[in-house]
Amino acid sequence: MIPDTSRRQTILKLALPIIGAMLTQSLINLIDAALVGSLGKTALAGVGIGGYTMFMVTALVFGLSSGVQAQTARRHGEEDITRRALALNAGLMIALAVALPITLLCLWQAQWLLGLINQQQAIQNVGVEYFRWRVVSLVPVAMMLCFRGYWNGIQQTGIYLRIILIMHGVNILASIGLIFGIAGLPEMGAAGAGAGTTLAMFTGVVFWARHTGLRARMSGYLQQLPDWNILMTTLRLASPHSFQQWWFAAGYAVLFWILSQIDTASVAVGHVLVNLSLLLILPGVGLGLAAMSLVGQALGRETPEDAHRWGWDVVRIAWTCLALLALPMLLLPDAVLALFLHDPALIALGRLPLQLTALMIVLDAAALVLAQALLGAGANRTVMSVTLCMQWLIFLPLAWWIGVGLGYGLIGIWWVQLGYRCLNSLWFALIWQRRRWQWLAI
Repeated sequence: MIPDTSRRQTILKLALPIIGAMLTQSLINLIDAALVGSLGKTALAGVGIGGYTMFMVTALVFGLSSGVQAQTARRHGEEDITRRALALNAGLMIALAVALPITLLCLWQAQWLLGLINQQQAIQNVGVEYFRWRVVSLVPVAMMLCFRGYWNGIQQTGIYLRIILIMHGVNILASIGLIFGIAGLPEMGAAGAGAGTTLAMFTGVVFWARHTGLRARMSGYLQQLPDWNILMTTLRLASPHSFQQWWFAAGYAVLFWILSQIDTASVAVGHVLVNLSLLLILPGVGLGLAAMSLVGQALGRETPEDAHRWGWDVVRIAWTCLALLALPMLLLPDAVLALFLHDPALIALGRLPLQLTALMIVLDAAALVLAQALLGAGANRTVMSVTLCMQWLIFLPLAWWIGVGLGYGLIGIWWVQLGYRCLNSLWFALIWQRRRWQWLAI
């Protein structure tokens, strides 16, 4: 059953700015890679491993967004306007307390961290310098996740897209100037890309803080210190999601290790397939963030049936959206692969896995949306348990056994991944239908 026009408009009004912002945010590492490409393959590889390490570190604070959003949406649904921003205050305090020591630790142990990913000294040296500049931005990144959670929670999602676009402008201009020493700036090479991106992050957090200061004072923003219960609730909601995100990212590192046990061609094709899938599921994640707010607000209004309906309404829209995005990969796999691969043998190897990826994206819709919706209800531990069990206890062991042990290679691994995505969505659908999440307090 397709959602009625009013509900469909509500979902899209919330989701479209989030989707646009997430798609543009995913370009940050691509922009850095494009800008340093002219410096040679060593610089490019160094920026690549530095960016991936930063992704892993950022995952440690990623749960702050959902922790703040779930509480804000619940207070918004309860029409408790004066307390809506108390979770934001708690999130900002936790962001500073957690991200600052992680930053100092990463600055100290940068060489060791990047050495775990790549052992070539020349690439390591570039990566370490780039990463050290990037990790300085961890505190503002953690704070921006909190601000995003607050504004998404009250259905004001447009600010996210506007600030991301400003940050991109700063990133491009500053990075070009610092990489090549333009306009009197120091010529820093690949490290300049990291410094430019960090400057963009600090610019972004200033805009978030200014906008929130002008609009959210009456909701309690920076008007009082959060009490112990709100701090503990924010930590309780954020910790499982951050833990899940870190291990989810680590799972991809293991997947690439498994592919490396097959051959170099499988690694190259797998890299393209994974990055395509991660990019194209972003609309599903954006719709899921909309579901998080809608479910949280419905529960705040004490209308659990409406919360349940919102989850499935968003899933139906996600199926349609992701199916449209998947069609080119399903019908024209060679043309899509030719955008990234120029060897006919690699294109032939990736043809069937890309078509399987198209099916995966559609099958993943229920899991993408309902996982976020469950976060909005406060079922963070459930989401963490299901996600990590499916990835680490089912998918990765089977991928190694089928792909390496039995010798079915890349194609065998992608068939396993198709089954894993299907089972993952079925499991989340079952949890959603059991409705135990409707009675969780936040």
